[in-house]
Amino acid sequence: MKTGEIRLASLTKANQALVASLELAPDQMDFVASNAESLDEAASDGDARPRVVMAGDRMVGFLMYEAPQDDDEARIYRFMIDRTWQGRGYGKAALREVLDEIRRLGHIRHVSICYEPHNEAARQLYRAAGFVEQGLDEDGEMIADLAFAADDR
Repeated sequence: MKTGEIRLASLTKANQALVASLELAPDQMDFVASNAESLDEAASDGDARPRVVMAGDRMVGFLMYEAPQDDDEARIYRFMIDRTWQGRGYGKAALREVLDEIRRLGHIRHVSICYEPHNEAARQLYRAAGFVEQGLDEDGEMIADLAFAADDR
């Protein structure tokens, strides 16, 4: 499977159970809220934009972001690739896809993402995509920001 075959799909009633069954590796469990929690949040938060990460016809991950119409900042606040599919470039490809989707919205100038400071895989992934660490938030998570160039929007 080539990472070019990665695409984002909408969350549907038909794929919710599969999303909830995606798992992180045991040493990553503390890094991200469970997908079941994310699905509950998506159902009650009108700004949430849940996306299923697909590799061809296979579900390999899940992410969620918000990009309110009245704000120039988007926030990616869930991002996971199932443990079975990690290490194949799918995270990098999915991040590229979601950033392209956010860019196409037209009103966003920058994107923020938070992660546990000791999650080195996340730090490397986001840094490689151009995110710059801003410091820790009130929950002790690292905040990183990616500014879109004016001609990117």
